[in-house]
Amino acid sequence: MAEKITAVKGMNDILPPDSARWEWFEAKVRTLMARYAYANVRTPIVEPTALFVRGLGEVTDIVEKEMYSFVDSMNGDRLTLRPEATAGIVRAMIEHNALYNGPKRVWSSVSLFRHERPQKGRYRQFHQIDVEALGFAGPDVDAEQILMCRALLRDLGIPMEHVRLELNSLGQPNERMAHRAALIAHFEAHADVLDEDAKRRLHSNPLRILDTKNPALQAVVEAAPQLMGFLGEASLAHLSAVRAVLDAAGLAYRINPRLVRGMDYYNLTVFEWITDKLGSQGTVCGGGRYDGLFEQLGGKPTPAVGWGMGVERMLLLLEAVGVLPPESAPDVYAIVPSAEIMPTAMAACEALRAAGVNVQMHAGSADGMGSMKSQFKKADGSGARFALIFGETELADGRVAVKPLRGEKADAAQVQTLQPLNDVASWAPGLRAGS
Repeated sequence: MAEKITAVKGMNDILPPDSARWEWFEAKVRTLMARYAYANVRTPIVEPTALFVRGLGEVTDIVEKEMYSFVDSMNGDRLTLRPEATAGIVRAMIEHNALYNGPKRVWSSVSLFRHERPQKGRYRQFHQIDVEALGFAGPDVDAEQILMCRALLRDLGIPMEHVRLELNSLGQPNERMAHRAALIAHFEAHADVLDEDAKRRLHSNPLRILDTKNPALQAVVEAAPQLMGFLGEASLAHLSAVRAVLDAAGLAYRINPRLVRGMDYYNLTVFEWITDKLGSQGTVCGGGRYDGLFEQLGGKPTPAVGWGMGVERMLLLLEAVGVLPPESAPDVYAIVPSAEIMPTAMAACEALRAAGVNVQMHAGSADGMGSMKSQFKKADGSGARFALIFGETELADGRVAVKPLRGEKADAAQVQTLQPLNDVASWAPGLRAGS
């Protein structure tokens, strides 16, 4: 017997019925994006490694520890499975001169890959909804995107008391440089308590030390100089304008001066949506402004802002707060007593499907179609609202029996209607969900 092959650790299969939850979530996202006039964009899973090294920063956890990178044996190209979505979208916009006719609002549903220890809510292949507004400099778009997140949370049915918004500004590069010098001086004065990770980042990326999870460093981190004190008038005005829109929209938030993002490309507005329902994996959505990334990747200076939402974490949050997506079930289950009837039954089911009815057809086995009792049991188990019974007597009259399987009438054995097979379109609407 051949050896069984299993999936790569941390890369999960999504099978029915669980896949129905994903489809429901994705449908909510598509509807929201249309409301906000965001167009879909799709980029390759594999990109040049240099894209992420240059875009994310060499001294980031993603580039240093987590990327799935390899050399293409066919031509020697250095390639990487994308660990995040923004850099690839910006690369595509630059390559195709996509902003020539003006700014764009785009979104994408992506698979991402990071080599880290798999745990609940954090996987090596994970999925994300990515939203980008490209070519917009004003704080109004920052605020719109934050409100967009709230709208999606509401559409999904997540009570707002289970999530909170944290907000910060990373200012502009010159302001961060002044803050960086102050941070280095502060941490150098406390070098004796720094762990190895902090020492490694001290001169390359000291801002990331503020994001440490090491309890032994919390006191020195809390005492570190805050970036807010280094922000100039324009950066503060940008943050104030974002806050003014959020205040007017009645969205509560907390200014978190320690909030940073894992990539180097952010400036000005950064934000995270956080929940206490998922333990250490509490960030379900995060983003901000990244006005310098286009230029970093060889394009013209272009302002941009965006966010990413982890699908797996959102589904875990929905489960944690008791939001259950509606079960997916066919409208009709077709019961076929014999193989001889199958051609007529198949033709009728195709006509119903063409009329918008979801039909699950009973399938026979090598031993035949099975008993009526077993077929009715399968019909009930399918969750269908109606059984379509292709009995010989009814077919002789050119008709088919329709029996309710749900509701009060389902309990009455004799309650069924006979419908003409030569005019399926006239009675098909009554079988559709919501009719």
